[in-house]
Amino acid sequence: MSQVSIEDIEAARHRIERHIRRTPCEPSASLRGLAGQPVHLKFEHHQFTGSFKMRGATNAVEQLSQAERARGVIGASTGNHGRALAFAARRAGVHCVICMSALVPKNKVEAIAAEGAEIRIVGRSQDDAQEEVDRLVKEEGMVMVPPFDDARVIAGQGTLGLELLEDVPDLAVALVQLSGGGLISGVAAALKARKPDIRVVGITMARGAAMHASLAAGKPVSVEELPTLADSLGGGIGLGNRHTFSMVRDLVDDVVLLSEEEIADGVRHAYWRERQVVEGGGVVGISALLHGYIRPEGPVAAILTGASIDMNVHHRLISGENVDLMQEAF
Repeated sequence: MSQVSIEDIEAARHRIERHIRRTPCEPSASLRGLAGQPVHLKFEHHQFTGSFKMRGATNAVEQLSQAERARGVIGASTGNHGRALAFAARRAGVHCVICMSALVPKNKVEAIAAEGAEIRIVGRSQDDAQEEVDRLVKEEGMVMVPPFDDARVIAGQGTLGLELLEDVPDLAVALVQLSGGGLISGVAAALKARKPDIRVVGITMARGAAMHASLAAGKPVSVEELPTLADSLGGGIGLGNRHTFSMVRDLVDDVVLLSEEEIADGVRHAYWRERQVVEGGGVVGISALLHGYIRPEGPVAAILTGASIDMNVHHRLISGENVDLMQEAF
């Protein structure tokens, strides 16, 4: 039984609908030709702040008490959650601190700072950043809004699932990013409550896939974080994971791991064929279709989750360059 119900997700939708953009879901002629079935792309990279994270962060901030608002909010982020939380907090008049590791790309750090948040760069992993969050919660009384393992955040992300089914009523397969599990837990809970036979497939990078390793181990485990084109999918799931590990285990039908080259192909396809600028973590559904990992028996939807890509890296990718961020980092 999932810890976040369809009623929680519907309540979240009512709570956040005036604060977020209902993003379009567009058919892809080129991907339909590859898949042999209708393929729809959910343009969540057109969301305010450039990613789906606006939904969960807004749902969490909107539920803060007056006392909690006075104490301020804090979160660890690989970029997109931080920007969304900073945006939602600024709009609500709440002080916000975002902790990130040194692996978070500069463009994402700058975007969060532009939203008015206080930035802390700590260590070289999401776990290092989380330690600083825990310290400030304990010592200064700030209110933590986690990037994924939080019922309010999961319910907010789940509103995407409600929209997908409205836009594609005969949906058979949903391709959803798999990282800490907040997005896929919420989307899967929404989809399967409405249509239990929908297949939900988690897509992630092969380089440091924490949830995939945890599922294989039967419990949350740590993995080494490594530079990847899908940087928004990096980070651990937390050894004390309370929600997303069990929800992913119970609700997700399959997991696909992608190489860096396959992710790069997705970025190129999104640009040249769909005319969309999408970050590496945002194109993994496209990448899985391009490389034949998904052989659907009905309509497919893939979420384009974010647009926060370093435009210099994007230019190199769409120009055909083989970009390996691991080699460039060391």
